[in-house]
Amino acid sequence: MDSKLTAPLATLQWVDRELLHANDYNPNRVSRENLDLLVRSILSNGWTLPIVVRPDYTIIDGFHRWTVAGEEPLKTKLGGKVPVVIVRHDDEAGDVYGTVTHNRARGTHLLEPMKNIVKKLLAQGKSITEIGKELGMKPEEVFRLSDLSKDQFLKLMAERSAEYSRELLLRKV
Repeated sequence: MDSKLTAPLATLQWVDRELLHANDYNPNRVSRENLDLLVRSILSNGWTLPIVVRPDYTIIDGFHRWTVAGEEPLKTKLGGKVPVVIVRHDDEAGDVYGTVTHNRARGTHLLEPMKNIVKKLLAQGKSITEIGKELGMKPEEVFRLSDLSKDQFLKLMAERSAEYSRELLLRKV
């Protein structure tokens, strides 16, 4: 194994969130809705990706994870800590390249695969409300990906929203 490739994982540690600070060149911006989706992902899947930092704790990748870790409920649940791995580059250009390539490597969602996902979830009986909540989509987005007619979609939305509401009530009892 190439030790240069595995070195960052050898530095994995949980540190006080307050030690970290943002870089001044990250071109990536995320909406509040997507930050809320990130929190939802962390709460349901656990913390799956450490924050990548320079030795001085400047964030190379993971600014948005760091941001939401400072907000409730994650701040309390994590005890003010975040997982980090340390990366050492020869110069600031390496840090910049790291930030941009991490962001770009995550890619974008393609239309046809997303349509297939929505159709599959609808076929499994999931409500439009649930699909929207879990995937961070508004009902209009679910509609556009569903390939249903407007009338079919509205009927399904009414039926499944009522079922979903009943399920939530039963869970709380």
